[in-house]
Amino acid sequence: MDDRGQRSGDRVRRAGRYLRLGRPLLPGAARPRAAALVVCCAIFVAAVGVLVAHHTTADRFDHAIDAPVVAWFGGHRGLALRLALPGSLVPAIMISAAIVVVCVLAGRLNGALLALAAVPAAEGVTEYLVKPLVHRTILGGIAYPSGHTTAIVALAATVTVLLLGPPRPGGAIAARGAILAAAYALVVGVAIGLIGLRWHYFTDTVAGAAVGAGTVCALALALDLEVVRRLLAHVDRTGDPAERHRPSAGEAPRRLG
Repeated sequence: MDDRGQRSGDRVRRAGRYLRLGRPLLPGAARPRAAALVVCCAIFVAAVGVLVAHHTTADRFDHAIDAPVVAWFGGHRGLALRLALPGSLVPAIMISAAIVVVCVLAGRLNGALLALAAVPAAEGVTEYLVKPLVHRTILGGIAYPSGHTTAIVALAATVTVLLLGPPRPGGAIAARGAILAAAYALVVGVAIGLIGLRWHYFTDTVAGAAVGAGTVCALALALDLEVVRRLLAHVDRTGDPAERHRPSAGEAPRRLG
């Protein structure tokens, strides 16, 4: 193994050994806004779900937005498929795994847990709760809310939460902006591609975005609860060899050799 590979391996081992809970996911000022967003997303998904429940065709609002998109993509189906791809199962899993790895290397246990849970939790709400209740269809398939949009927005929201906090000076600010711009460009591309493919109506994609964003905010708020942070901090200490072998109060240090 060359020096570069050795250094990379050393970094991975150090990250695994010194993984720490770190700062809360949401700064104090952001928590009320995150809670309000969760409530607003839930109200939106429920309200629109009531309006479109058991519909089999687009209403006037969706038709006005969808028709020109569908018409344009009539001769560009391949492009629409490529745009929608990041919201599919395998790419979403790969992106989630990449975020988890970055959090582990950065020593952020709570960030890794958020990235690990975001897509499964959001997709669970979409596929097993809202879709069966609303049962809105397009071309025979259940459409409300969009699972593809749910997944990609959950990933974008996760990245947004992880990048909250005071930015470092210099190029880090520009890098943060570029990462967020790329994440939300993927969100827009997935939504447009899904409409062009006639897999979803416009309101399906908006509702999927609401489920993804609301779920991630709810998870971040839960991970920032004091009781959860204490539990994770305990896991940190028991997983650290230095902490595990540190003498407790009144215990004589163990002799070596």
